[in-house]
Amino acid sequence: MPARVLSIAGSDSGGGAGIQADIKAIMALGGYATTAITALTAQNTLGVAGILPVPPDFVRQQIRCVLDDLGTDAIKTGMLGGCAEICTIAEEIARYRKHIPNLPVVVDPVMVAKGGAALLQNEAVSTMQAVLFPQASVLTPNLPEAECLTGLSIDSVGAMRTAAQMLRNQTGATVLLKGGHLSGHILVDVLCDSAGFTEFTDTRVQTRHTHGTGCTLASALATLLAQGHAMQDAVAKARQYVREAILQAPGLGQGAGPLWHAHTVVAQQ
Repeated sequence: MPARVLSIAGSDSGGGAGIQADIKAIMALGGYATTAITALTAQNTLGVAGILPVPPDFVRQQIRCVLDDLGTDAIKTGMLGGCAEICTIAEEIARYRKHIPNLPVVVDPVMVAKGGAALLQNEAVSTMQAVLFPQASVLTPNLPEAECLTGLSIDSVGAMRTAAQMLRNQTGATVLLKGGHLSGHILVDVLCDSAGFTEFTDTRVQTRHTHGTGCTLASALATLLAQGHAMQDAVAKARQYVREAILQAPGLGQGAGPLWHAHTVVAQQ
């Protein structure tokens, strides 16, 4: 049976990020994707034109319908919305984890879209920290998100280590702090877990096709953890999957283009 991964996130009509990216990544890595949609967005590679939130009670109904019948081997959260939605999602995750306390839960604290549109209301940040982060196995913030969550200015790998440790101390979760917003040819991500720090280093890919990289990485990580990979191995494999998806980007759109999630799939002749 394939590993099951429930993605709780917003829909991206352009197909590059959000629920659409999550489904593609999970399936491309051999998992079975289920979803609970938190919001509809009208967006493309140029930006977000509109957001239509899904009522919290219907978010809850989606989650329960999935978990009570299909179950899951991991949960990934992305764009969530306001305080009520976040509290609902945290309650449902806690409810399921009563039966499976070691369930991997990857929380990607999505706050701003690639084009700059706010995806998380300011007042919702503290709610997310208070009720959702305690449910997380892994947090996957980028640098702007980590700066918002810690109040630190992060301008070096050393500062990344400090911020990652602060977030781990605050939440008890493993922290994968993504360094893509730092300048320079070398890209470094910092993992802070029970073993200490691990740095993952690659050369930066010079491209505009980076829409959905955060969603894709978090979903890939959730899938690999659901399949039983150890944390460091799962991070390394997830990063490599995303890197190859960037390298094979299909070149679509006029702005921040999408990745090619299906690079793992052998074309049928």
